[in-house]
Amino acid sequence: MANHLELIQELQQLDKVPSLERLRAAQKRRTQQLKRWAVYEKEMQNRKRKADKKGRNANNLHQAESKRHVSFAASVALLEASARNDPDEVRYLLKNNVSPDLCNEDGLTALHQCCIDNYEEMVKILLDRGASVNAQDNELWTPLHAAATCGHAGLVKVLIAHGADLLAVNSDGNMPYDLCEDDPTLDIIETAMANRGITQEMINETRASTEMRMMADVQDQLRQGEEVNQQDSQGATLLHIAAASGYVQAAELLLEGGARMDLRDSDGWQPLHAAACWGQMHVAELLVSHGASLNAKTFLDETPIDLCEDEEFRAILLDLKHKHDIIMKSQLKHKTSLLLTPAGVTAATTKSIYLPTFMYFSFRSERKDRQVEASYTKLNLCTVPITFITFNLIFSNVQKSSSMKGAVGTVQIVLVLLPSV
Repeated sequence: MANHLELIQELQQLDKVPSLERLRAAQKRRTQQLKRWAVYEKEMQNRKRKADKKGRNANNLHQAESKRHVSFAASVALLEASARNDPDEVRYLLKNNVSPDLCNEDGLTALHQCCIDNYEEMVKILLDRGASVNAQDNELWTPLHAAATCGHAGLVKVLIAHGADLLAVNSDGNMPYDLCEDDPTLDIIETAMANRGITQEMINETRASTEMRMMADVQDQLRQGEEVNQQDSQGATLLHIAAASGYVQAAELLLEGGARMDLRDSDGWQPLHAAACWGQMHVAELLVSHGASLNAKTFLDETPIDLCEDEEFRAILLDLKHKHDIIMKSQLKHKTSLLLTPAGVTAATTKSIYLPTFMYFSFRSERKDRQVEASYTKLNLCTVPITFITFNLIFSNVQKSSSMKGAVGTVQIVLVLLPSV
């Protein structure tokens, strides 16, 4: 076969000859091409006959010559076969020592996927081959969580029969029965819970166990003098986690230990944004009472109120924001100190009186009633002829009592300055 350079040289020569000679040269070249193609075809037929004798087809011959092939990870193959509802392929993979608990990057196992898709036969195959009935994905969902939230009552029965954990708590703090949206599935789980002797006390203890472990870890950190404001790869702090999970006691412990409320994660979220987004009302109130800003914005210009989807919770946050705005205006207007001395008054003997120093506003989840609790302290005031002084006592960031949430507000107080005796 002529190479490229030869063809170029031939083309230059043909430009100098008459048209008839160029045509004959082209015919000659075409004849040579056809002869070479015939030789190639004969050679390929001979190769095919040899391959057939060895029990291989032409495609296998091509693969053997190139020595190239595509292979997939065992986890991909198993999950793909499960998603296709291919029992034979799944049996083949499991028979060849592929683990039934292999998962994808989200932590989903084949059993999770089959529970989502309602493939009952596949679920039984996987369980019979040793798949973990309580496998957890990256958000701590078990197969029972998946089957319950999808309303697959038949699968729920199968999983329970294989010992599924009825009290498994996912990262949102939900157990499988919390996620049931239809009565038949809920009845199955509640009946199983009753048969296992599960009580409300056990449910409450299980829900609180994660927070208790977190508190124990935080206490260890504080005792060892470690930093509680460390951020993970996503910028989240322990306070972000407590806020998103609704861990009020853990959040209180972190705040007492110096946790900052203004640190942002990779999306620009502060802990209050997380509490608002996931509907953690009590944690949000706690953070606001400690000075967290309801006006703080994420990198997408979202405030905590913008991220709140629950209407009742949103109304409470709006109410808190309204009170906070009033306080800010009051602080700008009244820059005087708590105790004022009228012009022309001279120091004299002192008289002791009692005044409330802290006022607590409580917003209960059932209603918006406000309760006031006062503690008293002894103040010494200069005694002067009876004088009335009116001022606004501004208070904020108060300590939360065991029965009510701390908040912020203003109280107008009239001081009566008594004459000395």
